[in-house]
Amino acid sequence: MQQLLTDVVLEDEAALLRPLTTEDLPLLLPFALREPALWQYSMSPAAGEENMAAYIQQAVDARRAGKEYPFIVFDKKQQAWAGSTRYYDIQPAHATLQLGYTWYGKNFQGTGLNKHCKFLLLQYAFETLGVERVEFRADHTNQKSIAAMKSIGCTVEGVLRSNLVKHDGKRRSSIVLSILKEEWLGGVKERLQAKLR
Repeated sequence: MQQLLTDVVLEDEAALLRPLTTEDLPLLLPFALREPALWQYSMSPAAGEENMAAYIQQAVDARRAGKEYPFIVFDKKQQAWAGSTRYYDIQPAHATLQLGYTWYGKNFQGTGLNKHCKFLLLQYAFETLGVERVEFRADHTNQKSIAAMKSIGCTVEGVLRSNLVKHDGKRRSSIVLSILKEEWLGGVKERLQAKLR
C-alpha cells in the first residue's frame, strides 16, 4: 500500500477527494458550528471550533502514523466543500482496511454525492491498493447510514454488541458490513456504477 504514502486525489464528474490537512479547518468549520445533528452517531464528535480542530488534527496525525488516510470532499455540482471521509484501520499485512468517518453537510445528503465518493474510494482500494476486503461499521441504530452502505453493495456480517463507549459515556453496538474484492469485481462495481448515471 505504498500508494498511500503520496498525496492521493480521487475525482469524477461529481466529486473530488483530496487529503485532509489542518489548513482545511475554515472549510469544514461551518458544519461544526451550524449542524450539530451531524455528530449524533459520531465516535469523534466535531461540533464547535475546538472539537473540529481536534478532529482534523487527530486525522492528520493518524495519516502520518500510517494508520488512516483522511480526505476532504468537494461537491463539483454544488461547487462547495461538503464533508469528509477516510480509510482507517489500514492493515497492509492482511490487505484490508476500513472505510468510514464519513459525513456530509445536510445540503449534500441524498444528492448522490456519497455514492460517487464511495465508488472512487472502493475502486482505488481494490484496484490500486490491492486490498482484498473493505470493512464498514456504524452504530447499529443508525438506519440512514446502514441503508446507504447496503445500497452501495455491502454485505451485513453481524453486530458487535456493546463494543464501544460513546462520548456521552453510553455504550454502542456496531454493525459490521463489508465488500470483498471478488464481489467488487464480480458485480458490485458494475451495479454501483449504474447508479451513478
